Amino acid sequence: MILDRDGVINEDSADYICRAADWRPFPGSLRALARLNSSGWTVAVATNQSGVGRGFLSLAELQRIHQKMCDTIAAAGGHLSAVVYCPHVSSDGCQCRKPNIGMLDEISHRLRADLASAPFVGDTLSDMQAAQRYGCAPILVRTGHGRATEAAARVSGVQQVFDDLEEAVDWLVQHC
Repeated sequence: MILDRDGVINEDSADYICRAADWRPFPGSLRALARLNSSGWTVAVATNQSGVGRGFLSLAELQRIHQKMCDTIAAAGGHLSAVVYCPHVSSDGCQCRKPNIGMLDEISHRLRADLASAPFVGDTLSDMQAAQRYGCAPILVRTGHGRATEAAARVSGVQQVFDDLEEAVDWLVQHC
């Protein structure tokens, strides 16, 4: 299973998450991650982090944010098997920034796993497009940018839409 970070696991910010102190999980998201792991799911994160490319935060600070995220998830009884990020801005033309699939290729390689049909939970149209391009099962949550994205996501063929990660996990555990 692949998750986006900002807007799915934690609160998003128009000013970017630039310091570890800025990273705040949504209520229920840590519990949902622990439930996924205890149900046998391998969980990875694929996150666009253009704040690095824009100079708002360093790679070292991004690593501190990800360490805080992983430590907080571990304290709640869960874990992430991989955290992959794209530090580029859109104009860089990289292959990793969603909606491109470079991060999904990297996760597949790192985990030695076929991600075809794997659930991909996100809150943006670029998340849904990356999932569809790779052959993953796109799942939209209404947290973060999800409410604003929902109509376009449904038009693009996204069928699974939930209020938040906890609700999405409840459905996944029962149906997959």
